[in-house]
Amino acid sequence: MLLTRKQTCQLGILLSIHRQHSKIDQILIHQQIELLEVLTGFETNNKYEIKNSFGQRVYFAAEDTDCCTRNCCGPSRPFTLRIIDNMGREVITLERPLRCNSCCCPCCLQEIEIQAPPGVPVGYVIQTWHPCLPKFTIQNERREDVLKISGPCVVCSCCGDVDFEIKSLDEQCVVGKISKHWTGILKEAFTDADNFGIQFPLDLDVKMKAVMMGACFLIDFMFFESTGSQEQKSGVW
Repeated sequence: MLLTRKQTCQLGILLSIHRQHSKIDQILIHQQIELLEVLTGFETNNKYEIKNSFGQRVYFAAEDTDCCTRNCCGPSRPFTLRIIDNMGREVITLERPLRCNSCCCPCCLQEIEIQAPPGVPVGYVIQTWHPCLPKFTIQNERREDVLKISGPCVVCSCCGDVDFEIKSLDEQCVVGKISKHWTGILKEAFTDADNFGIQFPLDLDVKMKAVMMGACFLIDFMFFESTGSQEQKSGVW
């Protein structure tokens, strides 16, 4: 059976994702500092470098939202995040819809869809309502629960890392973690450029590894993104 040009492109992207993810158990995500944002407080599109454990860049990620959405909705904004490989191909797309941002409302909570390649959903990260703790459920492409994520009661990176544990469905076994790394008092005080590390089992399905990146970006926007004079969030909301 002959493949169409689109199918051939998607197959190539899938093979690229598999090569990049199948032999790694750690990903580093470094947000770039935007000078305009530092000087004016005017929110710009977030940009990130995604590296392997050796510090080699494997992907570049860029937010795609309009100016009005960024500066009116702030950290709660819906966004599309495009992840591009070193050959310039968009290999993963993250879609975050506009959702409720209050602990008093257990419906319409935060979520993000992960597509790899773009247009093909491979998983979802769904916020789970809890009065005290930040909790999320990792789902596969069929919306079946696969893993859980649980964060600390107080989410504040003051002179130390903040860890969100990746757990089994019964939450009895920790299989990995998403860590927001402390970057120093000056960078933390004057920018919202954050560094993250993701650790997961080497044999975890490559699709789920992509979903973990989506979880990391959602956590960044929910808890560590600030706009203008708005302070970094601490606590669950």
